[in-house]
Amino acid sequence: MAHGLIEVERKFIPGPGTEERLRELGGTLEHRVTFQDSYYDTPKLSLMRADYWLRQREGSGWELKCPGTAGVSGPHTEYKELTVECAIVAQLCEVLDTEVLGTGGVAAVLGPLGLQEVASFVTKRSAWKLVLLGAEEELPLRVDLDTADFGYAVGEVEALVHEEAEVPTALEKIHSLSSLLGVSEQEKAPAKLIVYLQHFRPQDYQHLLEVNSSKERPQGTQHSDCSLG
Repeated sequence: MAHGLIEVERKFIPGPGTEERLRELGGTLEHRVTFQDSYYDTPKLSLMRADYWLRQREGSGWELKCPGTAGVSGPHTEYKELTVECAIVAQLCEVLDTEVLGTGGVAAVLGPLGLQEVASFVTKRSAWKLVLLGAEEELPLRVDLDTADFGYAVGEVEALVHEEAEVPTALEKIHSLSSLLGVSEQEKAPAKLIVYLQHFRPQDYQHLLEVNSSKERPQGTQHSDCSLG
């Protein structure tokens, strides 16, 4: 698989005082933005069932999230992100067990690979950045506070690293910041896409859970049965 950044993240349910707490901790509001995400998969959700997530984001292009090495348990996820289209196409062909389809972009292979839009929604995001004071190694953390147009609000503490060896340090800082934000150690929150499927495509949502009932759920669905508040 082509190499990409490793995204280590933890999702949580933000409260009315989350932004003020970020300011108190020295966080900087980088921007507020509204964007639309469209997710693609086969009719049988072959990608999601294998824990791969293909997204086209308005203004940002295509991204494929690929499962990372699950080395540490807990309420976090770890993915490798591919954003170069030729690398995405190669990985899609591998996951779907199809011969590599030329050198075209992602849009050109959607039809041949049987991929179709399975979800599309608009998100309002406030994006924050901070470095924990007193940390031995400075690792910038991002905190995204999202509200989707179907009413679901979720926060995400994220670190991007280049090597698996850096993941434990990233996790330590993510959990430290989560605690400072008042997130309980065991709090779990589902991704926006999972909640979208649960609300608007319940048969697909149930199918996604059922096909993984006999094994560990994909990272994106592992917390999908928790209370949404």
